[in-house]
Amino acid sequence: MTSRDSASSEITPAVLLRAYACGIFPMAESADDPTLFWVEPELRGVIPLAGFRVASRLARSVRSDLFRVTVNTAFKATIAGCAAPQAGREDTWINKRIRDLYGGLYDLGHCHSVEAWQGDDLVGGLYGVSLGRAFFGESMFHTARDASKVALVHLVARLIHGGFELLDTQYVTEHLKSFGAVEIPRRRYTVLLDKALAGEPGDFLRLADGAAIPGARALEIIASRQ
Repeated sequence: MTSRDSASSEITPAVLLRAYACGIFPMAESADDPTLFWVEPELRGVIPLAGFRVASRLARSVRSDLFRVTVNTAFKATIAGCAAPQAGREDTWINKRIRDLYGGLYDLGHCHSVEAWQGDDLVGGLYGVSLGRAFFGESMFHTARDASKVALVHLVARLIHGGFELLDTQYVTEHLKSFGAVEIPRRRYTVLLDKALAGEPGDFLRLADGAAIPGARALEIIASRQ
């Protein structure tokens, strides 16, 4: 289900958080389209944290610490990377309005980025929204093989350690299926979301106080939940 707002309607970071609490998120048709539309999928993509899968080859990449993985150190650059055209994804739904809104959520502590570096070069990463014990993955990018995948592994370790219960991927792709993503009906998703929003919120920065950790430690945390 989708609905469009007018170009003049005011969506603020506070409105955005309320929308996420209701299971709704915004998108744009393209980077050049100034308007947004609200989306509430009939089938929702989630990755069960206890069922997160890491292929053997990827696990070796994670353990090797080929990439230096950081958190919240290059949010604007990460969302810009997600908005840039990539092979197989020539256009993007991330427009200026999206970048500004999620930048506002970042300033409020409700949006986070995970970055993968080679030297001083940002070669991959992802960003998403945290609310209660739910994390809503928004987008990811890479310019080096496995960079975004390694960032995702570190994200999941951080969510598990921080007490999160729900990792929402919005939709399911073949790529996400390889990590254990599944589709669930909206009604079931609403039950999981309501549970994740009740009680003590998750702490995204609990793990190492937000500092980088070795890949082996990330894999150890993930294995402890399975």
